[in-house]
Amino acid sequence: MTPTTEQAAQLYETMVLIRRFEERAYEVFMAGRVAGAIHATVGQEAVPAGVCAHLRREDHVTSTHRGHGHTLAKGADPGRMFAELFGRSDGYCRGKGGSMHVADLAAGIIGANGIVGAGLPIAVGAGYSAQVRATDQVAVAFFGDGAVQEGAFHESLNLAATWRLPVLFVCENNGYAASMALARATPTVDVAKRAAGYGMPGITVDGMDVVAVHEAVGPAVQRARAGEGPTLIEAKTYRFLGHSRGDPGVGLYRDAEEVERWKLRDPLTIFTASGLLDDEQRTAIRDAVERRIDAAVAFAEASPFPAGAEALEDVYA
Repeated sequence: MTPTTEQAAQLYETMVLIRRFEERAYEVFMAGRVAGAIHATVGQEAVPAGVCAHLRREDHVTSTHRGHGHTLAKGADPGRMFAELFGRSDGYCRGKGGSMHVADLAAGIIGANGIVGAGLPIAVGAGYSAQVRATDQVAVAFFGDGAVQEGAFHESLNLAATWRLPVLFVCENNGYAASMALARATPTVDVAKRAAGYGMPGITVDGMDVVAVHEAVGPAVQRARAGEGPTLIEAKTYRFLGHSRGDPGVGLYRDAEEVERWKLRDPLTIFTASGLLDDEQRTAIRDAVERRIDAAVAFAEASPFPAGAEALEDVYA
């Protein structure tokens, strides 16, 4: 079903917000204003935007080391997210989690995770909780193609299917686990085919087309809410930048021609070609997002650093 104008505006705004957040975050990281690592979502914006448009605030998502897009699409405040990246007290984890560990339980964001595949069993737990409490909440596990090789993938899908839990398993298949091409790691490069082994639907969707993602995910969410069990969704997508800020993105394991070929299918360009919004509408959204990002960075930089004594708080030992 073609999105309404209101839905189209929401999808585009979410993608632009993710894109501009990631570009600004990359800038401050590369300028040395923020310590640690960053794993940018640039190129993959259509997946979280299309999926989370169907979720309610009380639904749950688990994320990955490349998780800024998921949290923003689920409703996280970019100011508090930037504050977390800057290590400030107003960050979601009071500046202690950084890029890979943003969580906001009030918004259903039960954690990004630096451990490959770790979010899958957590989402299964959230789905089981919803089933036991007889709510119609849905849990979504975002993960990359590298996580498919983890035991947690099998255990999570097997248990969710056996108990018919309201969980969506969303594989963002960008073709690489860091520098390892999926085809070098497994003979089955179409992740959705694995769903058959668990007796659940498996759907492959163009992860560069937010409308296609939105259309594919809607029935899966409805199915989960109705108690009909989980779905495995494989979104074939691509990251335009390197795995992390220390990875140039080209030359080591993929060539410039491949990257440029995928950039021709930029999610924002594909959406523009759809004609769902006119130039004036898109410009207004981009301008509003730019102001929001500017305000978010200013908020983060004005936030205080945690006091030294706080290093001993929120520790489970």
